[in-house]
Amino acid sequence: MEVKIGVADSPRELTVVSDQTPDEVEALVTTALAGGTDGVLALVDEKGRKLLVQASRITYVEIGPADIRKVGFAAG
Repeated sequence: MEVKIGVADSPRELTVVSDQTPDEVEALVTTALAGGTDGVLALVDEKGRKLLVQASRITYVEIGPADIRKVGFAAG
């Protein structure tokens, strides 16, 4: 699944492709925004890398399926 995070004062959003479920990500975001986990959102990407974002800087979070990009040419 893909998670897009808008960060205050940043022109670009952070995009993380994760093996975590949408419910797991939503719970982590909700806890971080409520001040739990010391106000830090921690997500793990599909390669096992951890991304930490200060919750007070988060402007939005979009949770959805990962885009599958097709490469190649159509036979025709």
